[in-house]
Amino acid sequence: MSEDNQNLENTEVVDALPEDAAPTGDATAERIAALEAELASAKQDILYAHADTQNVRRRLEKELADARAYAATAFARDMLSVADNLSRALAAIPADLREDEKFKGLVVGLEATGRELESVFGRNGITKLESVGQPLDPNKHQAMMEVPSADAEPGTILVEMQAGYMIKDRLLRPAMVSVAKKPD
Repeated sequence: MSEDNQNLENTEVVDALPEDAAPTGDATAERIAALEAELASAKQDILYAHADTQNVRRRLEKELADARAYAATAFARDMLSVADNLSRALAAIPADLREDEKFKGLVVGLEATGRELESVFGRNGITKLESVGQPLDPNKHQAMMEVPSADAEPGTILVEMQAGYMIKDRLLRPAMVSVAKKPD
């Protein structure tokens, strides 16, 4: 449709309206201003919706990355008891049995298993906390008892009863420790 035909049709519509309903210059300007305000509001709504969609996408990407990084947490916690039992078994072997040729293969095998377990932990981001000599950190340590000590500063860890572990940057299990206190 040509521009002249469209203008002619618009004029016919205006002519068909009663005289008191015919748009004036001010009414047309008000209508245009109202439409522009609606358009600006719609643009703003679209921008908000787009920003919200981006925020949801970023949050989901972070949750997915966390899920991948920490998926093995429950399994790792279960494996810590295996590591604890293996360390206790190795610590319980007397020195004379370690040197006995009959048991030497068993001891070497248990030690190799312990090293392999530590290696697997390392490959999966599981690290052992170093506690002895460190100040008590309630985010990493669980104080089981206080021991009077003149040698150590109060709040310093003296004995580690059970090792603590981290998985990446999260605590997997707190270390159970004995802490120094002022002597009586």
